[in-house]
Amino acid sequence: MESKFILNLIHRPEMVPEYAEKVTGQGKEENLGRKTLLTESLDIFKTQQAIAHKNGLKTTIQMTYASLFNDEAVALAKHDHEMYGDEIGSTLLGLSCEEFRKKYRTKDFCIWMFDLETKKQIVDDVFGKFYDRFGFYPASTGSYYMDAPLINYIKEKYPTIQCAVATCWEEGPKAYHTCNNSWYTLFDGGPWAPWIPSRANTHAPAANEAEDSGIVAIPHLSRDLIACYDGNGSNFGTHPQNVLRGMIYDTKTWELPYLYNLIDQYRYQEKFNDGYAYNMMFVGPGWMNKMGRWEAPYELLLHSYEEGCAYYGKLKQEGKLTDMTMSEFAGFYRQTHGYTTPECALWRDILYGSDKQLFWYCDPFMRACVNMDQGGAIVDLRPYAAKLEWPVGIGTPHVQDCSYPFLIQEKYRAGYFTHYAGEGTVRSAKLRHNGEEVDLCLCRTHAHFRAETLENGRTARKLILDPVEIRFSDCTLTLQTVLTFVEGESDIRIDRRILEMSDPDAEIEIDEYMVACYGTTEYPEDMTGIRLYADKDGDNHELDYAYLCRECVVPGAEQVRAVVPPIRTVVSMTASGRDAAGYYKEGYAFSPMFTLGYKGTIKEKEAFTTWLKLARED
Repeated sequence: MESKFILNLIHRPEMVPEYAEKVTGQGKEENLGRKTLLTESLDIFKTQQAIAHKNGLKTTIQMTYASLFNDEAVALAKHDHEMYGDEIGSTLLGLSCEEFRKKYRTKDFCIWMFDLETKKQIVDDVFGKFYDRFGFYPASTGSYYMDAPLINYIKEKYPTIQCAVATCWEEGPKAYHTCNNSWYTLFDGGPWAPWIPSRANTHAPAANEAEDSGIVAIPHLSRDLIACYDGNGSNFGTHPQNVLRGMIYDTKTWELPYLYNLIDQYRYQEKFNDGYAYNMMFVGPGWMNKMGRWEAPYELLLHSYEEGCAYYGKLKQEGKLTDMTMSEFAGFYRQTHGYTTPECALWRDILYGSDKQLFWYCDPFMRACVNMDQGGAIVDLRPYAAKLEWPVGIGTPHVQDCSYPFLIQEKYRAGYFTHYAGEGTVRSAKLRHNGEEVDLCLCRTHAHFRAETLENGRTARKLILDPVEIRFSDCTLTLQTVLTFVEGESDIRIDRRILEMSDPDAEIEIDEYMVACYGTTEYPEDMTGIRLYADKDGDNHELDYAYLCRECVVPGAEQVRAVVPPIRTVVSMTASGRDAAGYYKEGYAFSPMFTLGYKGTIKEKEAFTTWLKLARED
């Protein structure tokens, strides 16, 4: 693929912006039709459009339901479509307005939280009103999140839709807690870059045409893949006012170096994605009201948006950026990406001055995060292979929680570093020699990326870690780890090789392990019903999870596996190496995890290889 950095710049004339009524109407009774609110919102939308066009950038105008009742907003959209080539789309954000509340008699405004029949009715209202005003149906839509039944309905009834904003990356419990436990939008576990959502679950990419929902999905904002993962994502994105909310700018000069570094970090990802990189900026007028936001005056809010668009414009002038509308991008994505084409990101810290590095991998079978600060441990793992049906909204088991469940998640299940007893979720390895033990989670390193074409024509994407030195009292060794992700396969291969050793004849025990559970938040789920197996010669050494601390070791085991019915997932491990013995461990109430692993021996110049595989339960 020709090297290409693509920008989707999206505006919405949100006549009643989130929070803004409380600001413009301070000291007054709530009134969503307040003229000062509507006038200011439209003025800000005009300003945003003017800034984009000044810098030679075309936009996608996502008309809100409220804006469809405003003649001036409709006229502005038509003008900019004809003058600048802007796309006119329809967003399912911005539902709150007098007309909506009178009809639906609710203050709910999140489309995914309604029951399915009401979702359909709302879509028909919004798209019907859109058609009345413009004479055609939109090619793009979106919301903070769109669940699979909603997308399927929209695509079936309104086939013109090609692209949708469908999730916020990692806007889960971390964002909820930093909003004083009041922001009930839980979207952890989805892609951070564009994808084709499956018909079963929006977050899980489609593996083939049968699973294809018919649209290309994009995330709501491009987030910092370290800072957002470690903390509140709303402070770390390519939305300029996110950066202001995070106080990541020079308060004296109003310079925004972090914003530019973040955009450049996304540009850099083309090295790991066949020359392709993506960025999006999605801005509503509520961020730029005249009374200011987040300790920032209006002048700074305006300045930050001008600077952000100016930087994108500069990149475009230099031939380093291509701006597309949402539907244009959907066409490009379909032409250049196959169903099994993964998204890779080798991300470094650009905010805190650390040397931290994460690698993110996403395809139709999994989303995985590898942490080089923990020796290449897998610290986040989502089993997309299960294509888990997860109905969302009123009348379902998940009224607010849209997250795709994890098997491993270091932020919600402790990871390697635990406070007291028990274990946290992580996929790593331990080395032992003469009664001493070292966990690779304690060995900081860095990684390099390489893509290779295999004999079968598939592409292997390899994460090659710098060797680490491990010292025992009577022996020192250098170990290298390589993780391999093969396109179209649902496993992760991990090779550990001893490059050199102070005692060439020493034998080192290696313990490749995975501590896992399931869930979407930091609170434990009921583990009963999970079944653990160690398979050899047709004999399945089986255990039903009962919090009893039981273990099983099977020398020469062909595989060890866990069946996790609540998320319809089978996770298994296999191994190749000397003296390989598979095992599983059952957890207990204070440490409600399970462990799968292989132990073996390894000497100088030898390797021990394991595969971690994900599948749907049935």
